[in-house]
Amino acid sequence: MKKKIVLAYSGGLDTSIILKWLQENYNAEIICYTADIGQEIDRKKIFRNAKKLGVKNIIIQDLKDIFVKDYVYPMIRGHAIYEGVYLLGTSIARPLIAKDQIRIAKKFNAYAVSHGSTGKGNDQVRFELGYHYFGPKIKVIAPWRIWNLKSRSDLINYAKKNKIEIPKDKKGAPPFSVDDNIFHTSTEGKLLENPKNSAPESIFQRTVSPEKAPNKSSIVKIDFKSGDPIAVNGEELSPSKLLRKLNDIAGKNAVGRVDLVENRFIGIKSRGVYETPGGTLLMHAHRAIESVTLDKDTMHKKEKIMPRYAELIYNGYWFSKERFKLQRIIDLKRSKVNGSVKLRLYKGNVIIHSRITKSSAYSMKKVSFEENKTFNKSNVERFINFHKKKLK
Repeated sequence: MKKKIVLAYSGGLDTSIILKWLQENYNAEIICYTADIGQEIDRKKIFRNAKKLGVKNIIIQDLKDIFVKDYVYPMIRGHAIYEGVYLLGTSIARPLIAKDQIRIAKKFNAYAVSHGSTGKGNDQVRFELGYHYFGPKIKVIAPWRIWNLKSRSDLINYAKKNKIEIPKDKKGAPPFSVDDNIFHTSTEGKLLENPKNSAPESIFQRTVSPEKAPNKSSIVKIDFKSGDPIAVNGEELSPSKLLRKLNDIAGKNAVGRVDLVENRFIGIKSRGVYETPGGTLLMHAHRAIESVTLDKDTMHKKEKIMPRYAELIYNGYWFSKERFKLQRIIDLKRSKVNGSVKLRLYKGNVIIHSRITKSSAYSMKKVSFEENKTFNKSNVERFINFHKKKLK
């Protein structure tokens, strides 16, 4: 009986080449596994391309609601932003894929798992830390670190030799490197590798340009319960449907574009263009609802740990004791975060329109400029004098 390898398979060029390479270099049955986390997915293509290469066991697992509820929402509650701009759309997806891929490997008694991450990227780390957490005894095969295919040209030649379909973009060249899921789309490579080049409008898939956005602002209302969004414009939705709705609303208003040069975990810089339309709205709205429902100490403690929390996610440490510990701090008073926020969207801008909550954390009487007895101003002088001593 042949040994088995579970391959994280998209049906595209890179993973189809990896599939063929595994067949040539390992005496094993390959199981193709695809996690459906809301990316553009062509099921027919996945089955067609895998079957062409003789694969009998092809699995497509729907993880969209799990991804949003158990991965995206906790990250939003932590306001996780890496290096000031990146909402971690790729980073947060890898732990879930790794976890479920190991589940499949155990189910079919596979001795190894394989992924298509390149030897220079972050994803190889994220996948393999997840693999180790759930299946430390399962072998990991990372083709990009061990094969002789060193460039895009090598891959194209290998694909031609083995009659593997090569996708083309509109200009007939090998495509940009694109990663997408229900939370975001990232685009890298080609002319984007030079930071002096501006991003062409043709690469954007989820957001219109500000010039093409409506000339009239849009209002969107998001309801929260225990820190998580539960409804958009009064309509209660499942996690994945809620995020899709926000993606659509924000994308039409040019919200969610980021062009960044980031510091990868392995030590090199990379330039990418990310679109996170719905996630951008959630981040603004969640901060707004917390501002009227949480006390100062809780909010400031969350703010202090956020950079480390975001870095852990970026580096692939979702399933680490440290991340679990920080998540407990983040969620300590999430039961108090209830209410709704209205956002005004206009040509890429997100403006807080209103915050509505029954929480008593915000006191109109105390902040009022009108004289009242709810705030004792005579204590302020003692407060200032106390802090003067700390200057010495």
